[in-house]
Order: sequence, then structure tokens, then C-alpha cells
Amino acid sequence: MDYLYNPHPSTRHTVFAKNGMVATSQPLAAQAGIEIMRRGGNAIDAAIATAAALTVVEPTSNGIGGDAFALVWVNNKLHGLNASGPAPQALTIDAVKAQGHDKMPVHGLTPITVPGVPAAWAELARKFGNLPLKESLEPAIRYAEEGYPLTPILGKYWNLAYKKYSTSFTTEEFDAWFTTFAPDGRAPEIGELWKSPDHAATLQSIGASNAESFYTGELADKIDAFMQQHGGYLTKSDLANYQPEWVKPVSTNYRGYDVHEIPPNGQGMIALMALNILSEMNSPVPHDTQSLHEQIESMKLAFTDGQAFITEPSAMPIKPEHLLSKAYAQQRAAKIAATATHPEPYELPKGGTVYLATADGEGNMVSFIQSNYMGFGSGIVIPGTGIALQNRGADFSLDPNHPNALKPGKRTFHTIIPGFLTKNGQAVGPFGIMGGYMQPQGHFQVAINTIDYKLNPQAALDAPRWQWIKDNLVHVEPGFPNHLAQALTRLGHQIQPTLDSGSFGRGQIIWRNPETGILSGGTESRTDGAIAVW
Repeated sequence: MDYLYNPHPSTRHTVFAKNGMVATSQPLAAQAGIEIMRRGGNAIDAAIATAAALTVVEPTSNGIGGDAFALVWVNNKLHGLNASGPAPQALTIDAVKAQGHDKMPVHGLTPITVPGVPAAWAELARKFGNLPLKESLEPAIRYAEEGYPLTPILGKYWNLAYKKYSTSFTTEEFDAWFTTFAPDGRAPEIGELWKSPDHAATLQSIGASNAESFYTGELADKIDAFMQQHGGYLTKSDLANYQPEWVKPVSTNYRGYDVHEIPPNGQGMIALMALNILSEMNSPVPHDTQSLHEQIESMKLAFTDGQAFITEPSAMPIKPEHLLSKAYAQQRAAKIAATATHPEPYELPKGGTVYLATADGEGNMVSFIQSNYMGFGSGIVIPGTGIALQNRGADFSLDPNHPNALKPGKRTFHTIIPGFLTKNGQAVGPFGIMGGYMQPQGHFQVAINTIDYKLNPQAALDAPRWQWIKDNLVHVEPGFPNHLAQALTRLGHQIQPTLDSGSFGRGQIIWRNPETGILSGGTESRTDGAIAVW
């Protein structure tokens, strides 16, 4: 039986609930969040439980050794948490070039940066949770100990990773990846049970110590020893010096709604910049060629500028406030022509995962995202722990004059971004689209679908997507209307249809009715998405 074969169109509807809702890319993880909410946890505890479960039930996209960001709505105020980690102190441009690299490698020991995920869980529990971290991690520990059957999209990407890694990960430092994720000498199959007792033990240690064991204790010792043995850069000192950062979210008002993102070093500003540019054009019209053209051109301009300038705020050659200004939007909108153009970076003024959304009956809401970056990450797993380390450092530039140049202790340009929507100071709710450089493009399109086209949360996610790749090349997913694709081609866009929707992002939405408190949610049809409710 082929669990990825579906010859028939299928329809999902918006899910409603009153007391609680968890929307994410894997059913068991969503149920973990609701389980914790039923125990007395709030939306923050549920987000922690769901995130921890996702490291077990969707390891193809995230892990304990990754980074995280969160937008948290509590007591009618939005809080931002940046839990991305910096480059190790020993990781320098000279050190990487001495290995023979002219750009950052994608896999192996070199692109590993300090993981922020365990610290994010602990900090969220400390500041806003009702329950101790240890209790919120219990469902994830149970899944790791007892095992769970693989879902279809999870199995698809697990198998693809195994095929790739079997030919490219041939040296000793990668052995633990195969021991952990291919224990029978192959990838587990769809519907087959997989368990990871080492992962369970690690989660127990993190819960019991409020993540201290990961940064200063036994787990830090294991990471440090492995790195020393194999010539890596991450040390126990790097781990011990790490703290996540509470930040003020950035936002823009788009046609009466405030769209909120995490500020740099994340790429969330790109979505806001694109919305601002589009605001200078005519209001979007559904299924209209000219409107789609203006959307694509707005995103091209914003993305080009984001990739040129966004990194750690202290290293940016232009202030984030200017990139969100009306003056910037007007200047960039003036570049949009009747046909597709090749974008060039903005002239400086003189002088790129798993996502989850939670909400409880008290009005608390969380938009949370965590990632190992490219699939399983670096390919490095610390033996006996189940900790797969991220390859986030792959985005650093080795050009010392580039804003995102590698530097010890510096955080790189980051792809993972949670989103949040408010109107007139009241929460509408959390939303997010995971998937590398598709993420701001997904946020942009979901915002338009919701605000301009008035689509319900499920329809806003299900709408066919486009993805700008480079120059005038735009990918469109299966189901994108052919007549619109042809019309965009006549405007100079190089439209390339794809065979599946895997690269177009996977999202979740929860909206809250401010008058009744009723929650409505949509989940991603492009993956094993699920909504658990109470």
C-alpha cells in the first residue's frame, strides 16, 4: 500500500474549540500539547510539550540540538523570545578557510552553532508556564521510550535523508546518526514503529535540571568530549555562556491589521517589508494576474534586501526601522514595472523547520518555531543522547566585509520565523509557515489570503502557493491555476511548475474571536498536520 498516493482531491475544514487548541505538523505532538493543557498547563506549557514531542516524532525537521523562536501573547501583551545560538568562540573565517573551504560547509562539525532549543523550553516555562518543565516533557519522553509509527510525510523525508546520507556521511563522526535514525541499517518505513531510548533519557535530564544539564552538566560534557575527539569547534564553555534573549517584536500595519515578527537576526522582517511595498500598490484581487505580479515583485525586492542586510542588529549596515519605513516601501514600490524585473539590493541611504501554534481558554497564545535547519541538521548526533545538532552556521558568509560574515559569538541570519496577528490592540492569533527561505513568502501569502481575500484559516493555508527562487524564476506548486501561470509568463516571469508541494512550506493558524473567545484553526494539508482541541 502506497501511503503517499492519493488520486482524489481532499478537503479539510476549519476546526473550532473553546478551551484549548494545538496546531502542528504531527498528530501525536498536537495531542501532547492538549494532554498537558488538560493537566492544568496553559498555552505556554502546551507549546513546550508540543515542541519537545516534535523532536521525537518529526526528527526530519528539528531536534534538541536546534534553535527556536517564540511570540507569546500573555495578559494582552506580545513578547518575543530569540533562542538562536551563536557561533562557537573557536569558529573563525580563518579556521574554516584553513580546512580548504571557500564557503561554509553544509554538513559535519563546522556549521554547528550553539543550540537554543532546550534553553527556550526552560525560559518559557520559567517566565510564563503553569507547570514545571519536567512535567511538560513527559509526553515526549513517553513517545521516545515506547515508540510511535511513522506518518507518511515523515517517512518520505526520513527515507530521502537516509539515501543521501548513506553515500555522503562515510566518516566516523557520522556513525551515531545511523545508529540513532537507521538502527536496522535502513530508514524506518511509513507505519513502522521507531523508538529512541537515548532521546528519552536526554529529555528526562533536561526536564529534571531545567535544561542546566544541557549547558553546564552531563549533556554538555558529552557534547564537549565528542567535539574534542573529532576536531569540532563547539565547547562546554560556549554552551555554558549561552542565554536566550527576550526581544521586542517588530510589526507593520497592513490594511488595519498589525502583523508581528521576531526582529533580526531572523528573516521575519522580509515578510513585513514585502507587505509594506505591496501596500503602495493596488489592493490585491483574487485570481488576478496583475495582482499576483505585484505580489511576486514586492517579495523579490524585500527578499533581495533582506538577504543583503539582515544579520545580528549590531552588524547590519542599515537600521531595521528604516527597512520598515514608508519611505523605504515607496522607493522599492517605484521599482515595480509592468513586467518582471531582476532585483538589485536597495541602495543604502547615506550617513531563512517545525512550527506550532497553541491557545488556551484564558486567552494565552503562542507562536513557536524550532529547527535543525536543513532536515536532520549537521548530520552529527552525540552518541548515546539522541541529540542531533543543527547546521545553522551554514548561512554565515566567509567574506569578512559581508554583514553576515562569520564571527565567533555572532548569530547568523536566521530563516525560522513565528508570526502573530493583532487588530486594534487585540490578539487575532498565531500563524506560521515553516520551510527555509519559503517562510517569509508563506507569511506574506497567508496574510494576503486572510486580510485581503477574507479566507478562513484552513482555506488560507490550502490556497496554491508560489515561491520566488532567484532573478525571475518562480516555482508554483501543483494546483496553481495554469491560466495564471501562463499569464505571468507573458509578463516575463519564468514560471516553473513542481511535481509536489514539499518545498512550499507547512503552516498552522489559530485565530481567536475577541468577543466569544472561540478558537478556530487550520492545519497544513502539505504534511501530516493535525489540530488537537479541548
